[in-house]
Amino acid sequence: MKNFATMRLPETPDVVAPDGSDVRILLDLNGGSMAHFELAPGKTSIAVAHRTVEEIWYVLKGKGEMWRKQGDREEIVSLEPGVCLTIPLGTHFQFRSASDGPLCAVGVTVPPWPGEGEAVRVDGRWKPTVMAGSQGL
Repeated sequence: MKNFATMRLPETPDVVAPDGSDVRILLDLNGGSMAHFELAPGKTSIAVAHRTVEEIWYVLKGKGEMWRKQGDREEIVSLEPGVCLTIPLGTHFQFRSASDGPLCAVGVTVPPWPGEGEAVRVDGRWKPTVMAGSQGL
């Protein structure tokens, strides 16, 4: 059994994700973990897929788009505050922020993020404009 945990959103990012977004690591439990993702205005992430985890994202701030692909199925969804979406295991995904402000979301990872080697780079929909972090590739 884990102890109770409480925290505030860190002022500065903890890491840069494999997709190039800034990550503030939040709390975790045995079954999942949570993080805050931020992509700077006008930026496009690197397309990735996860080896062992699934994610649920909830957009807090900003606007943008998310591209997801599973086999022959492919879609682009608009991102804005209040939008919640899933990234099932093995889904190729990439996101981009509109130019008028950062795109911010919280994500729940199930099971908890295992660390380096989890995310693999894949071909995406758009040309990335950020550099990858070391947490997963």
